[in-house]
Amino acid sequence: MDILADESIDGPIVYRLRQEGHLVHYIAEMEPGISDDAVLDLANRESALLLTADRDFGELVYRQGRTTSGIVLVRLAGLSPTRKADLVSTALDQHASELLHAFTVISPGAVRVRRSSR
Repeated sequence: MDILADESIDGPIVYRLRQEGHLVHYIAEMEPGISDDAVLDLANRESALLLTADRDFGELVYRQGRTTSGIVLVRLAGLSPTRKADLVSTALDQHASELLHAFTVISPGAVRVRRSSR
């Protein structure tokens, strides 16, 4: 799966997904500090799933009507980086076929996938 990880994502999550064979581009390694609009545009150009911990992307999709290839919002504050990586990896494996063109939230104990109408 092609993934664009926003710079808000912990490095251990990125490294774990790469070890599992996912192609992960990491904003923190590419262009730290670019705007959310630019991150979303890049994900869409690459047809990549956007992995982020930044809730502002929900604003872009639902309030501003921006299209998306798929967004996964990671809401795992307070957990260790290793535990976060475990949960994200498991969620991506179990829900891979549902994630494109959806807005997904990963939180402790739940993965919610909302299909986009766009």
